[in-house]
Amino acid sequence: RTYLQNNMAVLLAGRVAEEIVLDQVTTGAGNDIERATKTARKMVCEWGMSEKFGPISMSEGESEVFLGRDMTSHKNYSEQTAQLIDSEIKRIVTEGHAKAKELIVKHLDTLHHLAQALLERETLTGTEVELIMQGKSLPAQENGSGKKSASETTTTTKKDEPDQDEFSLEEGDAD
Repeated sequence: RTYLQNNMAVLLAGRVAEEIVLDQVTTGAGNDIERATKTARKMVCEWGMSEKFGPISMSEGESEVFLGRDMTSHKNYSEQTAQLIDSEIKRIVTEGHAKAKELIVKHLDTLHHLAQALLERETLTGTEVELIMQGKSLPAQENGSGKKSASETTTTTKKDEPDQDEFSLEEGDAD
């Protein structure tokens, strides 16, 4: 149960980060929300992990919907029980959301450091993520020529004008 509850928070962390950092939500977390809800439903209906229902299975080995099979299936419990199941599922998902929110708020600086590192490097290794999580700086990244890339150097330089070659038009390119 603890593993599943923690996984629920992990699944909902992307949505929570959107809410906190962007002050809006997108469709990006849709699959994660679907997976979290399915997990909560299984916790309640199949695995006996609901405090309200205890070790009772509320499903009959339901399979994936195929060719309208769900039209012929029937519940072996009352509408009142179905409403209790729905409320338990909502409670479990909501608790996962609250746990994710608590952790993200507590570690918001780390989230921003991870985001910045991803913007600079595009990908991070497990070791690099661990360094950021520990509050350490990442080692300078070398580009193909063996030199540090501009985003990795510790000193910053200000350029008043872009390189001439970078933005110049060759003769005849203006057409």
